[in-house]
Amino acid sequence: MKGLITTIKNIYKIEDFRNRILTTLGLVLIYRLGAHVVIPGVDPGQLENLQAQADGGILGLLNMFSGGAFANASVFALGIMPYISASIVIQLLGMAVPYFQRLQREGESGRTKITQITRYLTVAITLGQAPGYVANLHSQLPASAFSEMTGIFWLSAIVILVAGTMFVMWLGEKITDKGVGNGISLLIMIGIISKLPFALMAEFMARFEGQGGGLIVFLVEMVMLFMVFVATIALVQATRRIPVQYAKRIVGNKQYGGVRQYIPLKINAAGVTPIIFAQALMFIPMMIGGFNTDATSSFAAAFADITGFWYNFTYGLMVVIFTYFYTAITVNPTQMAEDMKKNGGFIPGIKPGKKTVEFLDGVMSKITLPGSIFLALVAILPAFAMIAGINNQFAYFYGGTSLLILVGVVLDTLQQIESHLLMRHYDGLMKSGRIKGKAGTSVSI
Repeated sequence: MKGLITTIKNIYKIEDFRNRILTTLGLVLIYRLGAHVVIPGVDPGQLENLQAQADGGILGLLNMFSGGAFANASVFALGIMPYISASIVIQLLGMAVPYFQRLQREGESGRTKITQITRYLTVAITLGQAPGYVANLHSQLPASAFSEMTGIFWLSAIVILVAGTMFVMWLGEKITDKGVGNGISLLIMIGIISKLPFALMAEFMARFEGQGGGLIVFLVEMVMLFMVFVATIALVQATRRIPVQYAKRIVGNKQYGGVRQYIPLKINAAGVTPIIFAQALMFIPMMIGGFNTDATSSFAAAFADITGFWYNFTYGLMVVIFTYFYTAITVNPTQMAEDMKKNGGFIPGIKPGKKTVEFLDGVMSKITLPGSIFLALVAILPAFAMIAGINNQFAYFYGGTSLLILVGVVLDTLQQIESHLLMRHYDGLMKSGRIKGKAGTSVSI
C-alpha cells in the first residue's frame, strides 16, 4: 500500500505525465456520459425490449463492447466496431493490393494516408449499419416510444449514429495522441469494465434466488474465473526460447557476463488483436440482418447463437487464422536474420541468409500453433460457461474477447506508465520485475 501511494506521488510530480493521465480520464468520462445520451426522438423510459434483446447472445457482446450504449439507444450505439471493421479491411488490402503495400513502405506519410482512408471507410460502414439499427429500434420498441417515425427521424437518427461513431473514433485517437495507452483499445476495455459490476451482481442474485447453489457455488465460480484470468495473463505474456535439441538456440559470437545472447520468440506474438478482429467479423451476419434476431435468416441466426456449434467453430478457426496472419506481420524472419548477421550472430548448424530465414520462419510457425489454439479455446470459453448454467452476462468474462482485452490493455497501459516513471528515474510499478505490455505483445487496434 505504501508503495502504491509513493508511485501515485511520483506520477503527480511529473507534470507532462500527470496531464496525460488527466486528459485520458476526461476523455473516458465523456465517452461514458455519451453512452447514456439517447437518440433524439426516442423515449428513454421505453427501452425495456431493446435492453432484453441485448442481454444475451452475440448482441450482448456488442452491447458490452459499446459500454451499454447499444441497449440505451445511445448516440454511441454502434460504438467503435465500424472502425475496427474498417481497419480489418485496410490491413487485408495491405497484404494483397500493391497501392496499399506502397503506402505501408512510405513511412509517416503513408501511414497518414492509410489512416485517412480508414476513416472514410468507417463512415461508409457506419452508413450501412445505422439504418439496420434504426430498423431494429422500430421493431423492438412500441410506437409510443417515438415522438414521430417519419423520414426526417430516420435521416436524423442515421446522421447522429454516424457522427457518434466518428466522435468515438476521434476520442480514441486523442487518447492515443494526448493521453496514456492505445485509445481505441482503452475505450473498448472501459465499456467492458462498466458491465462487470452488473454481471457480478446478476450472477450472485441468480445463485441465491433463481438457479440455486448458494454461496459455495458462487465462490467456486469466482475461483474458476481467477484461474482463467491467470491463464490469460500467461498467454498474453508467454515467451519461449528456442529449445536446444530442436532449434540449436540462437546465439551470438560474443558473451556478456558469461551469458550467451539469444532471441526469445513469443508463443502468441500477435497478442489480443486476432481475437478482436475475429469477433468483429462475427458481428457481420447480425448487422446484415438489421440487428433483429427475429427477422434474420437461418444462416445469420446460427451465428447469433453464441452457444451454437457453428458460431464457436467458425470463431475459433478465425482466431487461429488471424493469429498466424498477425504473427506474419509482426515477426519478420528476414529482418531478424539480417539483424543477426549485422551483429555477428548466427545459428549453429544453419547457414546465414536464406537458410536462417527459412529456419526462423519454420520455428515461428511451430510455436505459434499451440499459442493460436490456446487463444481460440480461451475465446470460446464463455459458451461453455453458459452451457454450464452461468448467467449470460457473467459468462462473457470467462475468457473470450472481454477477458483478453481486459488483460492485454491493462498490461499495455501499466507498461507505459512504468516506462514514463523509469525514464524519469523513479521506481516502476513492480519491485520484482518489469511489466510486459506493448513491448511484448500487440494490443493495439
